[in-house]
Amino acid sequence: MELAVLNQQGQDTGRKVQLSDEIFGIEPNDNAIYLDVKQYLANQRQGTHKSKERNEIAGSTKKIKKQKGTGTARAGSLKSPIFRGGGRVFGPKPRNYSFKLNKKVKQLARKSALAYKVKENSLSVLENFSFEAPKTKSYLALLNGLALSDKKTLLVLPEDNKNVYLSSRNIPKAKVVNVNDVNTYAVLNADHLVLCEGSVSKLETILSK
Repeated sequence: MELAVLNQQGQDTGRKVQLSDEIFGIEPNDNAIYLDVKQYLANQRQGTHKSKERNEIAGSTKKIKKQKGTGTARAGSLKSPIFRGGGRVFGPKPRNYSFKLNKKVKQLARKSALAYKVKENSLSVLENFSFEAPKTKSYLALLNGLALSDKKTLLVLPEDNKNVYLSSRNIPKAKVVNVNDVNTYAVLNADHLVLCEGSVSKLETILSK
């Protein structure tokens, strides 16, 4: 599978890059994608939620009214969940939401996400570039050249580039990541995936292990 390499103005450079069918041309596995995205979102949760149960409420333990003769239900403590200010029944407690997922399943999920982008014609290859200084205007010009200014984009760089990253940081729908940080959720969450020419071979090496 071949894709044309574009320049920053969105024009064909005349070069083509070969995409591996073992990575970009597989039949996507929806279950692997589901598990990988579920794990990613679970890992984003802090799990620090907490509410007090009746044994943790500070207050008097005095019986608030006599047992019989009131015409109402028995009540032994103001800490009871039925009273305002009382403890909560089965409230949330701090917990860890993360779970284990096999490396091969995660790898299959990333391959499947990339395969979906190819099927949807939502993947472009851009020639390697850099900015002399971090400027949002420069990154906006890049998006306009690629006709992606109104879409949610993910740009994958072959290596860390501070100027490019800082240039994109103020644009709500734009995200820039290193090739080592590509994950299934980020790929699928973007409307269009842009791979720098140098990141294609690195990505194939990572997903072939």
